[in-house]
Amino acid sequence: MTRMSFADAARVCLTAKYATFSGRARRAEYWWFSLVYVIATGIVTGIIFVTETLLLGVLLLPFIVPMLSVSVRRLHDTGKSGRRMLIALIPIAGPVMYLVGMTVDSVPTTNGYGPSPKAVGHLVG
Repeated sequence: MTRMSFADAARVCLTAKYATFSGRARRAEYWWFSLVYVIATGIVTGIIFVTETLLLGVLLLPFIVPMLSVSVRRLHDTGKSGRRMLIALIPIAGPVMYLVGMTVDSVPTTNGYGPSPKAVGHLVG
């Protein structure tokens, strides 16, 4: 009885018995190929994850500056400093506090950041 190695299991399962559903497989063959499968799945998943994340980052890059600027303007509309955005960096509670802060109604009068857009009644360009 010969011992089955990692390479033997990979070779047998990927070539000789690729679609063979009859017969038997020893524990070593099964577990070594299970390890091959987990490693291959991890590599493919990792490549796809890195590629998608990179692609996602590249696609979102042009929108970062406008998103930051509109967030600061929104905070100014509520009478808060744009630095208040940094609250979102606090784990767990920060993003919730940030989102709640973004839902607060505008200051109805002129504040330190200018007149109320609601009071002006038109879009400021």
